[in-house]
Amino acid sequence: MDNIPDVYDIFQGQVANVTDYGAFIKIPGCTKQGLVHRTHMSSARVDHPSEVVDVGEKVWVKVIGREVKDGKEKISLSMKVVNQGTGKDIDPNNVVLEQDERKKREFKDYSKQKITLEAVLNTVCKKCGCKGHFAQDCFMQPGGTKYSLVPEEDDHEKDETTSEMTTKKKNKVVWDKVEKKRKKRSQEQEDSSNSESSTASSSDSEPAKKKKRHAEKRKKSTKKKKKHKKHKQKH
Repeated sequence: MDNIPDVYDIFQGQVANVTDYGAFIKIPGCTKQGLVHRTHMSSARVDHPSEVVDVGEKVWVKVIGREVKDGKEKISLSMKVVNQGTGKDIDPNNVVLEQDERKKREFKDYSKQKITLEAVLNTVCKKCGCKGHFAQDCFMQPGGTKYSLVPEEDDHEKDETTSEMTTKKKNKVVWDKVEKKRKKRSQEQEDSSNSESSTASSSDSEPAKKKKRHAEKRKKSTKKKKKHKKHKQKH
């Protein structure tokens, strides 16, 4: 049975191997080795562990973790929390270790994740009808004024053509109104003239009727006179 030290125990071990990511330390009274990662070698940044320790050198280390992975137990060690001259614990409350663990948890590598904006760019806003944003992110005012991007040269030409089209539409609307008014006036004039002609015809027809009546009365009177003369001649 290997006499493996417990977590937060301090001991002096010998450097067995130095790699690019740290150094392996021999544990006394044990056949196993622990790893001091380069981030735990010093409070300063360490890019090359070979510049800090050499093979065969004795260092003071503190056990900061034990983990079983793939049937093998891995022991993590730290040099920066132990005084290398006296072997005294610099971090008895393990505050530095907790800060390091918190930094590891907060840091996440997003370099492999690709951000695609197709879903947003192809979206049409239900509020203003423009592309590239959702209705909840729309900046349209309640009055209906829209905020748009600064137009480029091509967009400027398009804006000019659209402005010409709008002016033509406005002119057409005004012209249609004028035409409607003119037709209305002409219709009113025709109606008034028709009414006048009808009244005139009615007024003309009344004396004609009177003349007819007088003519009929005259005919009747002449007939009566003729009959009266004939009757006198017989007698």
